Amino acid sequence: MHKKPYDQFRSARWFGPDDLRSFGHRSRAMQMGLSREDWEGKPVIAILNTWSELQPCHMHFKDRVAFVKKGVLQAGGMPVEIPVHSLGEQLLKPTAMLYRNMVAMEVEEVLRANPVDGAVLMGGCDKSTPALVMGAVSMGLPFIYLPAGPMLRGNYAGKVLGSGADAWKYWDERRAGHISKEEWQGLEGGIARSYGHCMTMGTASTMTAIAEGLGLCLPGASSIPAPDVNHQRMSAACGRRIVDMVWQDLTPDQIITQSSVANAVTVAMATGCSTNAIIHLIAMARRSGVPLTLDDLDAIGRTTPVIANIRPSGKDYLMEDFFYAGGLPALMKELGDKLDLDAMTVSGRTVGQNIAGATNYNSDVIRSLRNPVYGEGSLAVLKGNLAPDGAVIKPAAMDAKFMTHRGPAMVANSYAELKSIIDDPQADITADHVLILRNAGPQGGPGMPEWGMIPMPQKLLNEGHRDMVRLSDARMSGTSYGACILHVAPEAFVGGPLALIETGDMISLDIPNRRLDVELTEEQLAKRRQNWVPPKPHYERGYGWMFLKHIEQADKGCDFDFLRTEFGASVPEPEIN
Repeated sequence: MHKKPYDQFRSARWFGPDDLRSFGHRSRAMQMGLSREDWEGKPVIAILNTWSELQPCHMHFKDRVAFVKKGVLQAGGMPVEIPVHSLGEQLLKPTAMLYRNMVAMEVEEVLRANPVDGAVLMGGCDKSTPALVMGAVSMGLPFIYLPAGPMLRGNYAGKVLGSGADAWKYWDERRAGHISKEEWQGLEGGIARSYGHCMTMGTASTMTAIAEGLGLCLPGASSIPAPDVNHQRMSAACGRRIVDMVWQDLTPDQIITQSSVANAVTVAMATGCSTNAIIHLIAMARRSGVPLTLDDLDAIGRTTPVIANIRPSGKDYLMEDFFYAGGLPALMKELGDKLDLDAMTVSGRTVGQNIAGATNYNSDVIRSLRNPVYGEGSLAVLKGNLAPDGAVIKPAAMDAKFMTHRGPAMVANSYAELKSIIDDPQADITADHVLILRNAGPQGGPGMPEWGMIPMPQKLLNEGHRDMVRLSDARMSGTSYGACILHVAPEAFVGGPLALIETGDMISLDIPNRRLDVELTEEQLAKRRQNWVPPKPHYERGYGWMFLKHIEQADKGCDFDFLRTEFGASVPEPEIN
């Protein structure tokens, strides 16, 4: 196991030399109550903890970090806990997506600047997974990802509730007058009843499944419910394993390859994944030097059926049921030769070795390829003169009658304008309309907020409708559903074709042929473009200014342009002496 000599460890450069600089490092470590026995001959393991009192998904991390430390100590390492930004999706405004890249930069620099040899990344809530992985990949140290785990099933008045998905459903029913204020408050208190991230197949569960699909988690780690004692044991196992990984010099470039990225995309599509997965997958892959594109994602999606019967793409079950059915290892075993079973993982074993003993205990929760929930993958990529660089839709979670659709546009330039349409019971809108929200993309939002799950207009709810085609350059929560076209690129704020659409223009949607068009000629679009006036930027200073100057569009993963692997030479290790 001891492949890498201790004197080649990064931490040994800080603590080992007999010179004045290392004297200072050792004496300051001793100032904290440490002694030579804590670090000599041992890997120093950074535990990046995203705990916060405003992060409900990670409220158990104070306890879990103790188990990670225990595992590191059991394996002969020195654990050091380092806090990083929590990216709590629920309370952080205007959107956690605005700060994903900031956290990725923080992770990369924290690992680079400190005397650490490997890392355990503690995350789970939506943007925390890609942020932690992107930063750690860019740094290149051995690391292992510890998912927060899904919360328990929601419950109210005998109903099993799924976070997010049921909130949207019952909110429409309340607006339609079918649910009282008292019932709504009961749902409010029962839909999220433990720590842990969303227990639907929303963005959080999608991204932790993707992390495991990439080979960055120990087998089964992404499926364990947060309150389950197995999660504590998994935390300790991650601590033990990262020590071995450092000795083995098992770095992320050996794990994240073209094959493992394809595995992760396949897993995502089979789970009925969040639309957000497309942006984060592209960003993580590109950080790893794998040039993943929207076309690659769509190609895998066309041949990968949804086999996880988990809301919102599935109808019946939640993540707790998925865990009891065998979790992600069981789903990956059902996928069989759709995966590259020779891909390496953080366990030191291949995917095939990891899932060899997996068992599917409930074939309705985890379906076979012969009996899928949905015949193609969860997501479809659309292109056309309205989205030259692409848009995304989730056919598995929408009314099938909108697979092809033609209807007039109704355009809102802001969320305030949108609300005036959806809250007006006399609005001049029909179920055939395509309701458009623009200026909500990476720059327009700013940060591309989750406004894309546009609520159904009050008028249509009163008429009994529960779905319609909605279109935006925003994102939507992974727990959402409906015929929502998202991530239109280029976004309206930078002059994409979406900026030129007018109310009444005919919009054509053809999901089988992956088309999204406005029925205007190139000459008509060019004439409108001449009259388009760019909006003023949202920020003139600070992080927001930097974000607007360097953020890439959705089809490129919304990373900063200066963080691409091809941007320049690798950052050197810090000078110690």
